[in-house]
Amino acid sequence: MRLSVIGCGYLGAVHAAAMASIGHDVVGIDVDQEKVDALSRGEAPFFEPDLQELLTAGVRSGRLEFTTDMAAASGAKVHFIGVGTPQQKDGDAADLTYVNAAVDGLLPFLAPGDVVAGKSTVPVGTAAELAPRVEATGAVLVWNPEFLREGWAVKDTIDPDRLVVGVGSGVDGERAAGVLREVYHPAIAKETPFIVTDRATAELVKVAANAFLATKISFINAMAEIAEVTGADVTQLADAIGHDVRIGRRFLGAGIGFGGGCLPKDIRAFSARAEELGRGESVAFLREVDAINLRRRERAVDLVIDALGGSVFRKSVTVLGAAFKPHSDDIRDSPALDVAVRLHGLGARVTVTDPAALENARRRHPQLNYVADRDEALHDADAIVLVTEWDEYRRDLTPQHASTLTSGRVAVDGRNGWDAAAWRAAGWSYHGMGRP
Repeated sequence: MRLSVIGCGYLGAVHAAAMASIGHDVVGIDVDQEKVDALSRGEAPFFEPDLQELLTAGVRSGRLEFTTDMAAASGAKVHFIGVGTPQQKDGDAADLTYVNAAVDGLLPFLAPGDVVAGKSTVPVGTAAELAPRVEATGAVLVWNPEFLREGWAVKDTIDPDRLVVGVGSGVDGERAAGVLREVYHPAIAKETPFIVTDRATAELVKVAANAFLATKISFINAMAEIAEVTGADVTQLADAIGHDVRIGRRFLGAGIGFGGGCLPKDIRAFSARAEELGRGESVAFLREVDAINLRRRERAVDLVIDALGGSVFRKSVTVLGAAFKPHSDDIRDSPALDVAVRLHGLGARVTVTDPAALENARRRHPQLNYVADRDEALHDADAIVLVTEWDEYRRDLTPQHASTLTSGRVAVDGRNGWDAAAWRAAGWSYHGMGRP
């Protein structure tokens, strides 16, 4: 099937490459010429495991192409909208500028019977506002939210845990759902759940899922705050309550909290939309979820200060990680970089290392010192801080090896990823998040 993907960022580029890999003919369309040029050469403009291989194969096969010309969408049966919906600069609501621009730019090239499938994360009610514009062309609008995890985006696109399609009422909606079944036929053949809802529910599924995950993370971090003043161990607490099948252990990792381009801005946009609908009190707890999350970054900085005797001024601190999570080069709202910048502002000599995100970090915060090699970054550090749980920091770095490189013996574990007993036994002053 011929598909178009409007917007070739983290979502769109992965979706385009994945759809080509399962046999569709795909054109990706983006306004950024530099990005389009890179993608057209089969080069991933950002780090995402397995994406490079899919791009190379798709471009070489001729099934995947990229352009800045919206007219190239003509003739596609399904048009996916995958542009960004960042937080508004002057408020918490989602900025729909790019979504509206994508739809308006696409309208002249739609044909009767085409399906426009929104994948961007939008406030509930957005599809209802867009539908009349799309349907005036004879095309049909559906909402098909993504549930990607950065670092696993390729797998989550090709082999998702569920597919949700929100459609309008009547025959057109049923037909559009059938077209999406054809698009995703390999996943459906593996018995991936295919859930058809109304458009508002599909929009709400995405933001509700993100709100729930953010709440779970902030809940365990709130427990970490209690653990810190009572001498309890939040990791043991998480293990114990995680055995309850109603709760589960996933996303119960206490530390410096969540970041990235989804959870923070999505829970704020959800709160803003609820207030617009006159139901702000229904999700008022999300404001506290956000506040707890941001507090944990401050707590990590405080641990470093306390461990270094009350001041980090002119102390050398190595921050292990820049991306908001491992297996990604995404630094949007990164807790890791936030901690590094705060320490720098307090007068510390901060060195940041990361396997994938250094160039992005350097462009955003050029005032910091960046070193690609882990061991070189650790050289002569007074304190080290684990803030992104890459395996080469969390699993592969032993306290014995670190001791041969650093001048100090202060280890602040912002992800509770190290064995506290092992680090203390090796002579380190170990400080975890919510751990005695």
